[in-house]
Amino acid sequence: MKSSQQRGAVRPQARGTDRSLARRAELIAIGRKLFADTSYDTLSMDDIARHAQVAKGLIYYYFKSKRGYYLAIVEDSVADLVTSAAAGLDLPPVERVHRTIDRYLRYAEQNQAAYRTIVSGGVGFDAQVHAIRDGVREAIVTTIAEGAYGRRDIAALVRTGLLGWVCGVEGVTLDWIDRPVLPRDTMCDLLAKTLGGTLRAIEELDPAYPAPPPARRPI
Repeated sequence: MKSSQQRGAVRPQARGTDRSLARRAELIAIGRKLFADTSYDTLSMDDIARHAQVAKGLIYYYFKSKRGYYLAIVEDSVADLVTSAAAGLDLPPVERVHRTIDRYLRYAEQNQAAYRTIVSGGVGFDAQVHAIRDGVREAIVTTIAEGAYGRRDIAALVRTGLLGWVCGVEGVTLDWIDRPVLPRDTMCDLLAKTLGGTLRAIEELDPAYPAPPPARRPI
């Protein structure tokens, strides 16, 4: 059995770990806003440190490089979006689809800088960031497939149809957060109806994937 001194020796390290995680999360939150408006190549580590009001070495300590910092920011944003959109596993299939759309729009509305970074890769082009974005698309396609068909393994035609809908949602959502002339509830209904059209088109081409019956948007 460990002595009380031995047990106590672990506690400062645990507190240090908590502080480190909190500091890392704070730097990522700062970076989300920073890289949303400025290209990766334009910002130097000195610029980042100045905006974050920290020593440059602290960023190297947590992320190893500017590249590591940028990718950590994108991946953190992606995790938030996918987790938010995939909530509601206990709901009936049709309601889950509606909930996924609503959560997706809420995330974009409340985290506009992060959403722009995920969808467009920030300012400029970054192949690795775009690969992460493609992973998000696949995750949303899987979530919709589970909600609509109760399964993750879907035929190529189904995946292509759902992916086309997701890509359309990205463009519409970017426009909506820039010009929010429609209420979120209206946007949710509109996107749900366009998804219904996609699902019916899939059913027509492949009857093995029947479209779920339409349902009212859950409150």
